[in-house]
Amino acid sequence: MLKHAGVREGGKIVEDALGFRPVFLDPPPAQDSVRTALFRARRQLVGLVFYAAQLEGSPYTFPEVQTLLDGITVGGHRLEDERLILNLKSAWKTLFEWVAGSTLWLDKGIFCALHAQVGFEEALTWGAFRDGPVSIPGTIHRPPPPEELDGIFQRETAVLAAMEHPYHRTINFFLFGSLHQFFYDANKRTSRLMASGILLENRYDLLNIPAAHRLEFNQRMVEFYDSRDGRTMGEFLGRLARES
Repeated sequence: MLKHAGVREGGKIVEDALGFRPVFLDPPPAQDSVRTALFRARRQLVGLVFYAAQLEGSPYTFPEVQTLLDGITVGGHRLEDERLILNLKSAWKTLFEWVAGSTLWLDKGIFCALHAQVGFEEALTWGAFRDGPVSIPGTIHRPPPPEELDGIFQRETAVLAAMEHPYHRTINFFLFGSLHQFFYDANKRTSRLMASGILLENRYDLLNIPAAHRLEFNQRMVEFYDSRDGRTMGEFLGRLARES
């Protein structure tokens, strides 16, 4: 991971560097090994895909997601809804391979390669930072212009990488990616996957957001976008981790 000599956890230095108030939580216990964390994550694949799709408003039920992941087409759904599920499956499997091979790094190439699978044939472009403006409905937040994205990513991932605890890097990377909207679409999904990789490579179980918490998740994300204060969203994610 990158190091950044001038950064310490907490306080104004990190807040100013990231451009939003970061999250610092007491982390849950880690697993004995990366292999154990990966084994547990792979067994949860159907649930990981289902819950991520539910946050996007997918009409697929859990049994239908399981059937589709088994390679059997489920009738009665739009092609774009099917694409969402299959993209998530592909992205999760790729992430598992990267973690197992110790080839996951906090850099633009990996981030874009992950988006190439998550946003395939769904986003306006996939696998590259956006080259135009975007907005987030329901918020007053305006993501940065495209010409600033490369500099923001390089500068602020160095700050994130310098955070001492991987659990802090995880949640703050998710918020960082969501806030800056590096892609035309699928920003939250891609940022959560990247953040999940940080957890796995450091022996932590994945942070899942069950469908029952979809409304609260969306409400707290809007609050975060408008306030640029990650603490409330972090407390929500920390509570889910403790309950899982």
